[in-house]
Amino acid sequence: MTIDKNFYNQASAAKLGWSPDWFGEKHFDEKLVRGIKKWQKSHGLSGDGLVGPMTYARIWTHRQSEIDEHKPPISSIKYSNYIVYNSEFYPINWDKVVLWSESAGLKAQKGNYYDYTGRSRRPIRLFVNHWDVCLNSKSCHRVLNNRGISVHFLIDNDGTIYQTLDMQHGAFHAGHQRTNRSSVGVEISNAFYPKYQEWYNRNGYGERPLVKGAMVHGRELETFMDFYPIQIEAVKALWKAVDGCTDIQFQTPLDENDHTSTRYEQRVVYGNYQGIVSHYHCSKRKIDCANLDIKQLLDEL
Repeated sequence: MTIDKNFYNQASAAKLGWSPDWFGEKHFDEKLVRGIKKWQKSHGLSGDGLVGPMTYARIWTHRQSEIDEHKPPISSIKYSNYIVYNSEFYPINWDKVVLWSESAGLKAQKGNYYDYTGRSRRPIRLFVNHWDVCLNSKSCHRVLNNRGISVHFLIDNDGTIYQTLDMQHGAFHAGHQRTNRSSVGVEISNAFYPKYQEWYNRNGYGERPLVKGAMVHGRELETFMDFYPIQIEAVKALWKAVDGCTDIQFQTPLDENDHTSTRYEQRVVYGNYQGIVSHYHCSKRKIDCANLDIKQLLDEL
């Protein structure tokens, strides 16, 4: 039986999430088949011109190891910063984004996440927001590594967004295995306790807004520090970029008054809800991110 190699590669690309430019070509044609054969032979594989599981896993790993070399030229799209999903670059309208591969990057430790290298493109239905209860993103990153957990993004006090691993992988951030496997997460830097205001002033960030009377899971929280406005703008830019390349919907759980829900939502964890949530929506034991009015911010976007 003769295999239609062009049809096979198109089906493979649709399932796994690769494109002809991974092999230096533009179309699903004979030139691509020849390009695949050449790449396979140069990497010790059988040169059949088909992107099967073994070829895909090998080129995916190769691209990850040299991810910076695959950035689109700045002139080709509107923005010069990107986030990465399944080894592909997607633009984000934010001027302070640092990938794990860059010199100032923060990288999740291998073993601290579900490694989906070489697998079909991971479906993502949730974006989970956290606060880190740390003074900055670098200290949060150390804590995550020490605890054997991970998160895809960190947002620092000045609005810098760090991506710590490809969104293809499932980070250990939301507590529940089912949620981790189907979500993307961000830790927004905020030490939470007002006693740390002096540290923020001393280090040039200025005082954080204070939140009084916030409710989560039906109880009122003690006064705590809120996010800086620039962090809110950064998270909105991140939501928009992630929405542009995943199955996440621009919605959040609402209460009976059509306001952002302040309670645990079982459908988020055990259902097929698609949207942007706070950690407390996923767990009755969590209170982050109290006072983050996701509905209002989505309305602004």
